[in-house]
Amino acid sequence: MIRGTVIINKENCKGCSLCIPACKQNSLALSNEINSQGYHYVELVLDNCTGCINCALVCPDAVFAVYRAKKKEKSAQTDTIVTP
Repeated sequence: MIRGTVIINKENCKGCSLCIPACKQNSLALSNEINSQGYHYVELVLDNCTGCINCALVCPDAVFAVYRAKKKEKSAQTDTIVTP
């Protein structure tokens, strides 16, 4: 499974929640807390983000920084057959 994560600028989030249905992994939800602007901000609630960037694409305030882990490469030794 591809792993990713998001960092959310909670102070700039206006809680429009467009990102919540855009997240196919259901990783996002509105917080019960409010930011300094008086909005309930979005937060990452599940650790199953794939880094798909859907949240960042729909966000009108660009509060998401999306990160995706690099795929692990297979070791050359596991694919090589050695004969004596």
